[in-house]
Amino acid sequence: MARSIWKGPFVELSLLKKAEAAQEATKRSPIKTWSRRSTILPQFVGLVFNVYNGRKFVPVSVNEDMVGMKLGEFAPTRFFPGHSSDKKGKR
Repeated sequence: MARSIWKGPFVELSLLKKAEAAQEATKRSPIKTWSRRSTILPQFVGLVFNVYNGRKFVPVSVNEDMVGMKLGEFAPTRFFPGHSSDKKGKR
């Protein structure tokens, strides 16, 4: 179920403060975050976030096409190694 329009997008307050500070800084280092549920805002464009996927931090470079999506969409939590080959039928 989607979030109500009247509530607006959810963004972790600490993440928003870090992003504003990074925009003003000359040297832009990646912003480390655990908040996968935060919505990407237009102020985040051009920044790099290290989003935690449960095991490691995945670097996510934000561009204007990502506005409105969640940070967690770009850091997958599951790894699918692929189907194993069928060795019974081969001779």
